[in-house]
Amino acid sequence: MSKILMIGAGGVATVAAFKMAQNADVFPELIIASRRKAKCDELASAIRGKGYELPITTAAVDADDVEQLKALFAKFKPEICVNLALPYQDLTIMEACLACGVNYLDTANYEPRDEAHFEYSWQWAFKERFEKAGLTAILGCGFDPGVSGIFTAYAAKHHFDSITHLDIVDCNAGNHHKAFATNFNPEINIREITQKGLYYEDGQWIETEPLEIHQPITYPNIGPRESYLMHHEELESLVKNYPTIRRARFWMTFGQQYLTYLDCIQNLGMSRIDEIEYEAARADNGEKIKVKIVPLQFLKAVLPNPQDLGENYDGETSIGCRIRGLKNGREHTYYIYNNCSHQAAYRETGMQGVSYTTGVPAMTGAMMFLKGIWRKPGVWNVEEFDPDPFLSQLNKQGLPWHEVFDGDIEL
Repeated sequence: MSKILMIGAGGVATVAAFKMAQNADVFPELIIASRRKAKCDELASAIRGKGYELPITTAAVDADDVEQLKALFAKFKPEICVNLALPYQDLTIMEACLACGVNYLDTANYEPRDEAHFEYSWQWAFKERFEKAGLTAILGCGFDPGVSGIFTAYAAKHHFDSITHLDIVDCNAGNHHKAFATNFNPEINIREITQKGLYYEDGQWIETEPLEIHQPITYPNIGPRESYLMHHEELESLVKNYPTIRRARFWMTFGQQYLTYLDCIQNLGMSRIDEIEYEAARADNGEKIKVKIVPLQFLKAVLPNPQDLGENYDGETSIGCRIRGLKNGREHTYYIYNNCSHQAAYRETGMQGVSYTTGVPAMTGAMMFLKGIWRKPGVWNVEEFDPDPFLSQLNKQGLPWHEVFDGDIEL
């Protein structure tokens, strides 16, 4: 009987926990831990309220503290830790997993708090230690990164002798009816969008200004939407694992209203991630009381909580891979994608589609591990495992995927 310990109790964790409860034959016992135990208790209560009988225990933990994590793991002795906390905490959780003999899975690569920069090198450095410990670490098992890499692996396995061009396209055509809100943690979301763009071409990484390159792309059941080239972490592992790729890019859609608000936030200095000193109040003796705050963290506190967007969120997401390559000496194109309804996601889990498209793959990756299908010592990106059993489950778990052969991939 395998215990699963999930760190995090936000939107993605909520979806993952609901999906684990729906697959209790694979997930017999779940421990949910987060900085605030009350949030974990609320999530456990919501799952029980839907009639699911999955045994759930909750706990408080500071995931920045390796010793607290080690104590948590020692108490519950899980087989795998599903890390759905903040990417700042990947390394501390991996350290605790190594110390306590726990396997590991996450959905986003490590990012330092004091720099809007992310890459896999910090986590890839753990590879030999996980190998020696006989433990498996699965990196980036959300949708993008995650399913985007698995889609690429599936294409390489079944449809191409070599992939030469890869474009990952991510469209959120939903409407949450808020003036401005982010679909996942505002701090992480805004840091990601406001940093410089990056893409791979002919063996080199080419940097662009933030959102400098854009063009309309037509998405299934949605139509044309302006799409912006961004840096995204899965490109780093995909060009490494598929060295025939000559060009790899990532595109995401943004509405003009969103971009206008984002521009204002940056111009006002509210996207800063460095500390500033702020006069918060005056003491009884009239002396000024000053505190240090990070503007972006303050902004996060006043923006709508992504977990609360689902009820009025309509429309759908569309995420996929547009691929060009060779098969038997001839060039072919291939488009593999999923569309996800925000309202369908909300009816099932109480969360909107962006949380759903990350939480379902996280659960599915953990399922692959527990079934012994994705289990090998070391640190691995998802495309390094067999894509077939994962994609077979994805169809059953609420994210069906579709294929277009030799169509116009636009890019």
